[in-house]
Amino acid sequence: MASLTVAAASFLWPAAPAAAAPDIRFSVPGRTGACVDAPLRITFPAPPALGSSGAIEVRRADGTPADRIEAARAKDDRKNIGGAVSDTGLPHDFSYESITIDGRTASVHLHRQLEYGQSYYVTVDPGVFTGFEGVQDPGSWRFTTRKPPHPSRRLTVSAAGKGDFCTVQGAIDAVPLGNDRPVTIDVRPGVYTEIVYVREDRPHLTVRGAGTRRTVIQYANNDLRNGDKALSNGGPADVCPRRVLETSDLHNCWRAMVGVDAPDFRMSDLTLHNTTPDGGSQAEAFRGNNERIALERVDLRSHQDTLRLQGKGFVTDSRISGDTDFVWGTGTVFVQDSVLESTDAGYISQSRNDATRPGAVFVRTRLTRAPGVPDGSVVLSRSAVWRFTHSQAVFIDTAMDAHIAPVGWQIDPNDCAQAASLSFWEYRSTDLGGRAIDTSGRLACSRRLTAEEAERWSEPSFVLGGWNPEK
Repeated sequence: MASLTVAAASFLWPAAPAAAAPDIRFSVPGRTGACVDAPLRITFPAPPALGSSGAIEVRRADGTPADRIEAARAKDDRKNIGGAVSDTGLPHDFSYESITIDGRTASVHLHRQLEYGQSYYVTVDPGVFTGFEGVQDPGSWRFTTRKPPHPSRRLTVSAAGKGDFCTVQGAIDAVPLGNDRPVTIDVRPGVYTEIVYVREDRPHLTVRGAGTRRTVIQYANNDLRNGDKALSNGGPADVCPRRVLETSDLHNCWRAMVGVDAPDFRMSDLTLHNTTPDGGSQAEAFRGNNERIALERVDLRSHQDTLRLQGKGFVTDSRISGDTDFVWGTGTVFVQDSVLESTDAGYISQSRNDATRPGAVFVRTRLTRAPGVPDGSVVLSRSAVWRFTHSQAVFIDTAMDAHIAPVGWQIDPNDCAQAASLSFWEYRSTDLGGRAIDTSGRLACSRRLTAEEAERWSEPSFVLGGWNPEK
């Protein structure tokens, strides 16, 4: 921890002896100076409670203000993330929590990065935390930020402050706009609680973790916080860039935990967990909307709409969990050698592709279920064929548990006469033990592929229009 100060502060804690005030620890992660993107941390002797008045202020050494976090707005504060710009050219601000509490530690997430090589002090007003009289002495909590990293094609992120940055977004923001060369961001083991956004003009990024059990990015972003429900009266700063469906995509791009609007993006060896609870609205763990987006050895967790791809995407050797349309979008997506876990009754996929592009193709996947998910309660894919006339979902060499309904597929309206352009295809489906399953009860307008067709649709470069993501 950089510039760690331990200060005896006046603290009104019910369990504390009246004659002595316990120590409170103030810290900012950083090994050689504080990270410019780090959260400020206050560790109390017992779990604190967020109050409703007062503010936390960060000031430069000369007293000029750098940032101010108000307790009354902490649960629904707003800031720009990743330089996000709406379709109208105006900066877009995300709703986020600026003060979070985990056990005895309160983390303060600033509205913007601090400056390199600058000294700061922090004050805390009474009322920010219940029973805590605050810190007003400029000498109680002081720190100095580190010097900027040398320009490099490789950046490191460490929540403990042992890398170039303390947050994934901090490293992404260090890549210049208009970037024209590959840049790798190595994310060291740890839990990173943040919304991540990559704008369209930051291409050629690779974000690589230390393994799905060791590197976790998490946040409860969703439609109620940053999507259509939150922005039903949104202004021009809230309109999604790169909209595919003019009306449907008006605001829903902002609700993903990790959103990528840049091409040539890769992510591997980590877990993305949108911690929105079940029933808590649409909540993507990952959304990608551009060409050549690849996910390798990732664990994607949410409930509704876990993975959304609107351009061309490739997923391999991964795990995707959810219950409602948890692989979906308007794009072309090729998923291979992965596990699709249903966490409740529902629908695995929903493809909204049009006649100009293929939809979703799943090859050598295993369809599993969480404990308690009933037999016959999940379908492979569904489509509103009255609107998305060319929806396509293809399952080839799929092993599936008994939670997959015998009918296999669902359309609205349930009338195959209105689904002439639908492509719900299947080939060589088995149970989890490798035994062929009976598909005779499938939806009448779905069909089984021939061996020749299955071979062709099993090639990523064929489905993805010539892009071979494995090269």
